[in-house]
Amino acid sequence: MNDRYLSVDQVAELLGTTARFPRRLIEERRIRYVKVGRHVRIPESALHEYLDSRTVEPILLRRTGLRRVA
Repeated sequence: MNDRYLSVDQVAELLGTTARFPRRLIEERRIRYVKVGRHVRIPESALHEYLDSRTVEPILLRRTGLRRVA
C-alpha cells in the first residue's frame, strides 16, 4: 500500500481552499481519514475518491436540425 498521507493544510492547498473546508469534511465524515495520535491525515486515495464522486460531467447537446427561417 503506497498511499501518501496528507495533512489538512496540504489537502486545503491541493483543493485551493482554506484548512476549514477539509476539517469540515472530516468532522462530517464525508471523507476517509486516519488519526495518528492527535494528528489527522487524509490518504491521497481518499481525496481522489472524494473528487471523483463529486465530479459533474457536462451534458452533450444534440443539434435537432432546426434551421433559421429567413
